[in-house]
Amino acid sequence: MSLRADARRNRARILEAAEKVLVEKGTTAPTEEIARAAGVGIGTLFRHFPTKEELIEGVFVARLHRLAADAARLAEDPDPGAALASFLRQAVAQGEVKNALAAMLTSAGVDLHEAAGEAQQEVRRALGALLRNAQESGAVRPDLRVADLIGLLAGASKAIEYAGADASSRDRILSVILDGLRP
Repeated sequence: MSLRADARRNRARILEAAEKVLVEKGTTAPTEEIARAAGVGIGTLFRHFPTKEELIEGVFVARLHRLAADAARLAEDPDPGAALASFLRQAVAQGEVKNALAAMLTSAGVDLHEAAGEAQQEVRRALGALLRNAQESGAVRPDLRVADLIGLLAGASKAIEYAGADASSRDRILSVILDGLRP
């Protein structure tokens, strides 16, 4: 059953507000604050997300769908090597938030693979197209696979966290990884 247009808008506003509030204040942020930030009543929030875990899961899955859409859009870029590098930089920059949301869900006992199964597959397919294009153009080594790229993204996201606010360190880390992708 699909949602009415106003219900879809409310759901989208709740997810957007929840992401901002959860990133800023963590899982202890009250749902009332999220509802206020979304401009909806608490009853509306709970109709869409009966538990806080379901709300956090919704935010996590929505981020994965956006990541997949970004990869699919970039797969159409006429410069596949630059498109892949752009995607990797963007994904790594968002990695801290994704890691924090994943940790929140894991600590709540949510199975991430089960929760995000469809969205993860969407990311894998879009990333596969982006990688194939870059490989076919000769910009990326031919032996690299999607699973390898996902591993590099996960590792780079953690490495960036260790770099802290040092932008030059973050850039160097990403440059080393991107250099390693070249044939």
